[in-house]
Amino acid sequence: MRLHRLDITAFGPFGASQSVDFDDLSAAGLFLLHGPTGAGKTSVLDAVCYSLYGSVPGARQGSGQGMTLRSDHAAPGTRTEVRLELTVAGRRLEITRQPPWERLKLRGKGTTVDKAQTWLREYDPTTRTWKDLSRSHQEIGEEITQLLGMSREQFCQVVLLPQGDFARFLRADAEARGKLLGRLFDTRRFAEVEKRLAERRRATEAQVREGDAALLADAHRMQQAAGGTMELPELAPGEPGLAEAVLEAAAVARATARELLTIADRRLAAAESARAATGRELADARELDRLQRRFAEARERAARLAERSDAHRAAQERMERARKAEAVAPALELRDAADSEHRRAAAAEARARALLPQALADAGAAPLAAAARRAAEELGGLESARRAERRLAALVEERAGLDRQERADEEVRQEAETWLADWETVRTALQSRVDSAQEAATRAEQLAVQRDPARRRLAAARQRDRLADDTEAARQRALAAAEDAVEARAHWLDLKEQRLHGIAAELAANLTDGTPCAVCGATRHPAPARKTAGHVDREAEERALTAYQTADELRAQAERHLGAVREALAAARAEAGDTSTAQLAEEAEDLEGAYTRARATASGLHAAQEELRRAEGEREQRVAAQQQAAVRSASRVAGRDRLEREQAALEEELTRARGAAESVTAQAAQLERRAALLTDAADTARAAEDTARRLKDADARLADAAFRAGFDTPADAAAALLGDTAHRELQRRLDAWQSEDAAVRAVLAEADTADAARRPPADLTTAEQAAADADRRLREASSARDAADRCRAELDRLSAHAATSVRRLAPLREEHTRVARLASLAAGTSADNERRMRLESYVLAARLEQVAAAATARLLRMSSGRYTLVHSDDRSGRGRSGLGLHVVDAWTGRERDTATLSGGETFFASLALALGLADVVTDEAGGVRLDTLFIDEGFGSLDDQTLDEVLDVLDALRERDRSVGIVSHVPDLRRRIHAQLEVVKGRSGSVLRQRGAG
Repeated sequence: MRLHRLDITAFGPFGASQSVDFDDLSAAGLFLLHGPTGAGKTSVLDAVCYSLYGSVPGARQGSGQGMTLRSDHAAPGTRTEVRLELTVAGRRLEITRQPPWERLKLRGKGTTVDKAQTWLREYDPTTRTWKDLSRSHQEIGEEITQLLGMSREQFCQVVLLPQGDFARFLRADAEARGKLLGRLFDTRRFAEVEKRLAERRRATEAQVREGDAALLADAHRMQQAAGGTMELPELAPGEPGLAEAVLEAAAVARATARELLTIADRRLAAAESARAATGRELADARELDRLQRRFAEARERAARLAERSDAHRAAQERMERARKAEAVAPALELRDAADSEHRRAAAAEARARALLPQALADAGAAPLAAAARRAAEELGGLESARRAERRLAALVEERAGLDRQERADEEVRQEAETWLADWETVRTALQSRVDSAQEAATRAEQLAVQRDPARRRLAAARQRDRLADDTEAARQRALAAAEDAVEARAHWLDLKEQRLHGIAAELAANLTDGTPCAVCGATRHPAPARKTAGHVDREAEERALTAYQTADELRAQAERHLGAVREALAAARAEAGDTSTAQLAEEAEDLEGAYTRARATASGLHAAQEELRRAEGEREQRVAAQQQAAVRSASRVAGRDRLEREQAALEEELTRARGAAESVTAQAAQLERRAALLTDAADTARAAEDTARRLKDADARLADAAFRAGFDTPADAAAALLGDTAHRELQRRLDAWQSEDAAVRAVLAEADTADAARRPPADLTTAEQAAADADRRLREASSARDAADRCRAELDRLSAHAATSVRRLAPLREEHTRVARLASLAAGTSADNERRMRLESYVLAARLEQVAAAATARLLRMSSGRYTLVHSDDRSGRGRSGLGLHVVDAWTGRERDTATLSGGETFFASLALALGLADVVTDEAGGVRLDTLFIDEGFGSLDDQTLDEVLDVLDALRERDRSVGIVSHVPDLRRRIHAQLEVVKGRSGSVLRQRGAG
């Protein structure tokens, strides 16, 4: 990584834009960054760190998302910006960052906060142009971290070498060294491994206990299945031997269950044999009882048949007579049908003749038919008169309709005349409402224009009254803050003057024999100055300066607040004028009331216009209806005359046609009724004559049929006939008697039945009781066998499940043993870990050993071959082991703690350690080449020879085109190093002055 150029604007102490050309400074290999205290040397390094990572080291980041990075000396309109141009991993990049910025609003009053901005560009050597890559904070941060291979903390320790931190590192204990190395090498993954191993140990232990608990639960279930005969092991989950004890007890229970099952099988076989024997005996007894009862029933049925023999012979004779009468049945049916038809025809003829006039009551069928034809001819002559009568009825209805229309049109004309008489009055009233609403709308618009300025003046007047009080309070606060700042400045200047008077004693406090004086250079100090009572040291002066700066900042803030309040008061007065707030409020209230009333009146404009339009439309409709009614009335006069003439002609025609009847229709109805009566009477007379002839023929055929069938008279034949139901019933009785007689004879002829009747009665009750007892003993034996089989099956299932659980838990038990051993080893609690060293400490110890080896290569040159840094893994008391750091003195050959080094020795030892750590971290980050390094302070504690040796070591760092920037106050370095970057501070902010190697 090589830095090329840094541009800073409104950052830290730099109020204006400043630029640093690192290419010019790096040409000499070494360059010096110097300036007075508080000028901003560290801020230059902070700008480099902020441009890369978006934050600055340590507490200097502050709060507020980087808003504290803005320079207090910057102009209000200048935004804070840092731009860095560098080459990393063969790519030339430009990073621009702008932290959040609180600025004045473009419109209105007050301030607003602009969000942070970031740009990343890459230089394309082919086109010689910059190409935009990203504007995302997250993407740029990930890209830079990936290219550098270091986090911000690693970068600040490797590239911005803070000597004070490494001096403390040399003197620190193992715990403090572990924290620093842990941040640099990111050993959190090893601590996470320790944590994961411990968690895995607890998890596997819980799983083993859970598996043992399930195994014990299976054992309890096996004990219940075995009926309490199984003995359980007295072991808790997780204890050794539990699985073997459970499996052994299960095997014993299974063997016992199989023996019990064998016994139950034998008892069941014996019960089944006894049940089969009693079953056969019961079947024989039931068969004997059945045959005996069958024979007794057959004897009883034979006796009943003998008793009914006479009735059976009478039924046979009755059936024979019925078969003979069936030959006469067709003639009987024909005669009955003819008789019924003749009676119906005679009754119809009597009814028809009763309706005829007396003159025709005894006439024959022919005269009646002739009279009917004459009546029909007269009816045909009235058809024309009937049409004329229907037309006359239609004319009457049509005239009635014309009268109704005339009355309706008259009502329409009268209603229209009444409504139109008041039209002018209604129209004038509606138009007046519309005009009033329009005037109110115009007035409301005018008042709306006046209302907003009145409101603004009232708000300004209220703000003017409030700011008048705030201005006086702000003036008092500003005056008090100014007085405090003057007093703090005077106190600081007094302390500074006192310190200058006693500066000799302060310088002499650091003198030791053999060490050159920083003022005169002498190595002997015969009479060093002593501190007097009330001596002011550097810390007291700096506290006073800090107090003064704080007080001055509070004064500036109070003055800025006073100016802002006065500006706001002037603006409010310009807006409100000198009118009182109460008067402006009253005027605004009156204006608001008038506006509200005008709006309320104007809101009825649309409704008034709509009502006027509806009234005008109704007027047009009524005028049109009045005119149409007059036209219809005129057209009806001609139609009424035509109808009257046609009605007179039809009435004359009908008078001639209806004769003595009331109407033509009544006359036609009389003729129709007479023709129908005559026709019906003629038809019924002819039908009665025909049926009389058919009845006489049927009587003759019936007498002949009865004689041939052997009956004396037709009445005897009719009496011998049977109906269908009677015939079926009689036949059924005859068939039943014959079937019963055959069945009885067959049963009595059976040899088995006759033999059973001769044996003693069967004892069925004794046989059934014996069979029931055998069934009960069989069920009990079967239930006992099923229970034994279920017990055996359940024990087999539970034993198999327990064996499966034991096999499944075996790998888990092995894993738990292995994980527990690894967790103890990683945590340093295992007996195998002789030094009780945790895994993270072991890794850090290896890193520290690498750092010590890399640092020794430079420390030997700086100390002229005297000192060597070595790593020690001995425990210090109860602390962490493996992070010890000792120095070997070649002059004495002894190894001692680094805390025993002197100030100068501590400096070059910490410098060597920092450079060695930079090399190791660089290799850890993927071997990213670091072409630019910064070393902060510590050179003032070196003598001339040691300083030359240290500078030679630093100068060797540029062998491969590497540059080193030294941040120091030592005046001698300004003479030795020609390439310099000076930070000059002033009241308007710090500025940078750059001088190249030439």
